[in-house]
Amino acid sequence: MSPLAALRRMREIAGTPLLAASFLARLPVSMSLIGVLTLVTTQSGSVAAGGLVSGALALGEMVGGPVIARLADRRGQRPVVLTASLVDAALIGVLVTAVFAGASTPTLAVLAILAGLAMPQIGPLARARWISIAGRSPHDRERSVAAALSVDGVLDETGFVVGPALVGLLALAADPAMSVLGAAVLMGVFGSVFALHPTALPGAPPQSDGGRVGGLGLFVLALPMACQGMFFGSTSTGVTAYSQQIGHGDLSGLLYAVMGVSSAAAGLLMASVPARVALTLRLRAASLGLGLFSLLLFVAPDLWTLLAAMFLLGSAIGPHVVTIFALVERSAPATRLAQAMTIMLSALILGQSLGSAVAGDLAERYGHHGAFALTTGAAFAAFAVAVLVVRSRWYIAGDRSPAPADA
Repeated sequence: MSPLAALRRMREIAGTPLLAASFLARLPVSMSLIGVLTLVTTQSGSVAAGGLVSGALALGEMVGGPVIARLADRRGQRPVVLTASLVDAALIGVLVTAVFAGASTPTLAVLAILAGLAMPQIGPLARARWISIAGRSPHDRERSVAAALSVDGVLDETGFVVGPALVGLLALAADPAMSVLGAAVLMGVFGSVFALHPTALPGAPPQSDGGRVGGLGLFVLALPMACQGMFFGSTSTGVTAYSQQIGHGDLSGLLYAVMGVSSAAAGLLMASVPARVALTLRLRAASLGLGLFSLLLFVAPDLWTLLAAMFLLGSAIGPHVVTIFALVERSAPATRLAQAMTIMLSALILGQSLGSAVAGDLAERYGHHGAFALTTGAAFAAFAVAVLVVRSRWYIAGDRSPAPADA
């Protein structure tokens, strides 16, 4: 299936309005973390305080996301996502108010944790919805699911590029607070649109899957996903350190965006891979590509060479992430699919937080090559898991006849 065919198939599956709503409702995840960091740092004058509050928000997301997803699997997406979206929008507003009221850093951290706990992870919830809708097609289900996951991966990649860019534009044009409040508005409005759409998945009785989240095959996938997150965190830190070293700190966003563009394009192309190519083989090939291409970061003598290296890195990232989610789709019970997808996102967030923290210290000690060393290590760790741990027998395509969505 060509990229254009994948896009057409996805449009048939979801429809343009719902695709747009699911994309805009994802932006608060990336916008809020960077926006809160910028806002608290600007108002308090302390980068440490900004980092602490932003980290608290990420911690809340990591813990709350799977809980919200599990409630959505059990009670239905419509009531759970609608409530969470509106509550989260209100809590983000409270956090901004507390910042301008001069609240203490511990108070802000508590409010940030609460806001993170209430933030629904729209990406995993959307993936569960796309898979359910694609599964109703009596013809070529596997290719429909592949198209849905590929296009959805593009939405995620684009969101992680557009979100930080919006934060920068709003902070420059108005005030850092506008970026955080903008995230609250997007979550409240488009999170509600996503929740209320007729395709919202209904709940399923807890006894229908025996209480299982997904077995060994699912939990093993959290390891390469955490490595992918560490890869993201260390790469962004290394690129920032390199940009500052050459006296153009403002170029770090451009360098990272180049990687995001190629990652989105490569992820979309995954729908063209023949079904006979096993998902586990794709996982190994993509993770090996991550490791090999990351070596180019150490031999990039100038900005243009680094740009080329980042572009090549992106060509492995998209396939790696899309393949992991495709494996999740095969290993998790249909009644807990949203929860399983969200667990993967939590693993990614955890890895990214750890990667940023460790790479920051390495960059301080050894320069940008120190951060890139962690990038390479994370990539080859993902490859080791894919080769030594992941087994094809855990991911056998089966019948997933979903319950119809409420009209």
